[in-house]
Amino acid sequence: MSTAQAAGVAEVSGRTWLAIGAAILGVFMAVLDTQITNASLPEILGSLSASMEEGSWMSTTYLAAEVVVIPLTGFFLRVFGARAYILVNTVLFLLLSTLCGFAWNLESMIVFRALQGFFGGALIPTAMTLVITRLPPGKRPIALAWLMLASTLAPTLGPTVGGILTESYGWPSIFFINWAPGILMFAGVAIGLDPQKHHLDLLRKLDWAGIGGMILGLGALIVFLEEGNRKDWFDSNFICTMAFMAFGGITMWIGTQLLRAEPFVNVWLFGRRNFTVSSVVGAVVGMGLYGSTFVLPLFLAQIAGYNSRQIGEVIMWMGLPQILVTPFAAVFAKKFDNRIICSVGLMLFSVSCFMNSTMTASTGYDQLVTSQVFRALGQPLIIITLSNIAIHRIEALNLSSASSLYNMSRVLGGAVGTAILSTAITMREHFHSERLVDSVTLFSTTTREYLAAFTKVHFQAGGDAVHASHQALASLNGLVQREAYVMAFNDSFFILGCVLLASVGLVWLADRIVAPKDK
Repeated sequence: MSTAQAAGVAEVSGRTWLAIGAAILGVFMAVLDTQITNASLPEILGSLSASMEEGSWMSTTYLAAEVVVIPLTGFFLRVFGARAYILVNTVLFLLLSTLCGFAWNLESMIVFRALQGFFGGALIPTAMTLVITRLPPGKRPIALAWLMLASTLAPTLGPTVGGILTESYGWPSIFFINWAPGILMFAGVAIGLDPQKHHLDLLRKLDWAGIGGMILGLGALIVFLEEGNRKDWFDSNFICTMAFMAFGGITMWIGTQLLRAEPFVNVWLFGRRNFTVSSVVGAVVGMGLYGSTFVLPLFLAQIAGYNSRQIGEVIMWMGLPQILVTPFAAVFAKKFDNRIICSVGLMLFSVSCFMNSTMTASTGYDQLVTSQVFRALGQPLIIITLSNIAIHRIEALNLSSASSLYNMSRVLGGAVGTAILSTAITMREHFHSERLVDSVTLFSTTTREYLAAFTKVHFQAGGDAVHASHQALASLNGLVQREAYVMAFNDSFFILGCVLLASVGLVWLADRIVAPKDK
């Protein structure tokens, strides 16, 4: 069904819904794999004889390849047709997933992860493109709701699913599990979409200089963001080189797109107020989503001592309530000003972050459920309405570009957020550690009481008084470092809360929009 036809009728065939559902499943699968290795890194690195710093490249290369392919997706959909493009990418994604499970060393794993990210990243904007081109306006909100649920639920479940599978079946299973949703997705798209004519002649008009600049710029930007904190940012020549390449490549890409009559992705869309507002706020939400799913598991693992299964039991409260809220959010979007709904969602999200900014070393499951539920209530309200704002008054010709650029902004926001928060945690831990050390002196009654208690415990456990005294000092130092990290985690959540709350003002720069109702 063409876009024109979809806009004119309210009835949508079951095959179309099947294809859209399958494409949404592909988004869930691709985004899930962004985070799924996090909980399994120790086992993977042990098997591949690699260090933790070397292993970080598994996630970095996947994310870089994913971001690079997203802007190209709209063009490739025009060249090959939706059915062929999605099916080929699905098959290649599954094959690369399998190869990741059979990787024999770190180098092979990094190559396979990069290629897996490239073919998986293509699945992310295609689902949104299908929704906004194959459905009439009145049917889009509920489809966008489930699409955005998949894209927000997957990052929260990734580490949990990866940890459970690794614990039960070994780390290769986190890659082999993709075959279950992958086969369902392939079948749904194959049945639901008709073959389309290929337009290979468009390849001759392709702006290879622009593509080269985009690949270089976005790829270098992701490496800069992901590896910067590990390598002390601009103290590293490598990071400085990545920053230079990112600036030069992105400048070349945007410059060529602005000057060409037929760009492969229409960056002029950023000149439209509604689209720019939705993209900027979407990047902020990506920062909040990926940032919170980065910081909270880190706190639970380092401070509370939770294993992957226990972390999953906490994180699931950020995901499961969304399943109940999402249909209501889609209905609200058809009845009320979407700016109001989005603002409420952002405030709920920010409140949840502020609640997490008061954690202590004893904070655990019971104290975190409420904040997770607040986050789960807010996210569907934000994501659905931002999608409606993003595509408002976008011409059919530009819908693919809008989908690609909007999704790229959200993923880049997540990468920026993770980089900022990892740096903030490092810096604030140092700051709080210095402040605490200054206050922990032998002139303090509290300090002397702690040392006496620790010394007694270690002495009773066996050993002489001198050794027990040294162990007591080490225990006190560990306590100071633990408290410094707790304060740093709290600061990072406070930063997230402030950024999300500030973005409420940006939402009101958009037009008043109410999603179309079914005809």
